[in-house]
Amino acid sequence: MAYVFETVPAQRDQIELADPREVTWWSKRFGCNPEQLRKAVAKVGTSAARVEQLLDGSDVVMV
Repeated sequence: MAYVFETVPAQRDQIELADPREVTWWSKRFGCNPEQLRKAVAKVGTSAARVEQLLDGSDVVMV
């Protein structure tokens, strides 16, 4: 039986769209598809907290 280990991003506060494994991980984490993740990052930047707030429908807090 093969075991599949999920790769956790090296930087848990930033989203790296160039790494397909990170796109998959963050998409699962936020419950969205990769396209929604990319659009959110384009809108608010690579901050995981800001992307999460946007995808959750919360007001985006600029830090």
